[in-house]
Amino acid sequence: MVDIAIIIVNYKTEDDVRNLLLDLRKDLASSNLKTQVVVVDNTPGNGMWLDVKNGFPEVKYLPQDYNWGFGKSQNIGIQSVEAKYYFILNPDISFGESKNVLDELYEFMETHSKLGLIGPKLLNLDGSLQYSCFRFPSFWIPFYRRSKAGEWRRNKKKVDKYLMKDFEHNKTQPVDWLIGSALFIRAEALRQAGPAYRQAGGFDENFFMYFEDCDLCRRFWEHHWPVYYYHEVSLIHRHSKASAKVQGFWQSMIKNPLTRTHIISWIKYMWKWRFMKL
Repeated sequence: MVDIAIIIVNYKTEDDVRNLLLDLRKDLASSNLKTQVVVVDNTPGNGMWLDVKNGFPEVKYLPQDYNWGFGKSQNIGIQSVEAKYYFILNPDISFGESKNVLDELYEFMETHSKLGLIGPKLLNLDGSLQYSCFRFPSFWIPFYRRSKAGEWRRNKKKVDKYLMKDFEHNKTQPVDWLIGSALFIRAEALRQAGPAYRQAGGFDENFFMYFEDCDLCRRFWEHHWPVYYYHEVSLIHRHSKASAKVQGFWQSMIKNPLTRTHIISWIKYMWKWRFMKL
């Protein structure tokens, strides 16, 4: 069993994955941790396998014959390695100037044995804060965030509360949920907080993409494994917000398939938790 398994899913992001693998190699160069990096490749025809074979022989490479989406692909990686902790990383994460990231996350979780999951502070490319921790959403939050209705004073207050704009981001403390771009997860908690249907631990595979991170954190809280925002470690997240590239709710629904995926996941999440608060 390794100390940490780092799981990365590739879908047409070969350059990002390559840069992230270099960051991980650099971060682990002076570490005594036993680790395993896993790349789950949903576009193996794009040449990622050759990069791993020639440049990163220490990486476990798992080519897929289909794009399974975020949650199921992460589960494939998780199930391929027995580890004490799993570090879920998006390809668009970079370590920047941060050093000893994995050692620090590992030590914090070892010291705080009751915590189930932590997420580091995320920064934009310009160094500004990126909102990465949230309160659990009410039903209309995604609609408010995608439409002019979100500019109405009452609704804007609801969105700001959801985004935790009142939150002290320079303090480590519990939060409802964290964005799935960088999650450091205790394996014991992951095994216990399985989805409601017949699946062991991990992400709920009913979500192709979006809201699987929110659902995971909610299950952790339901099973008494706290979720914490950990401000001592900062990573850079080149967040593309692909589902929001077309402005306007209906315009985006028509023209952007990722918007439709996001809305479908929103409905699935709300139905699963029967959380229809307006």
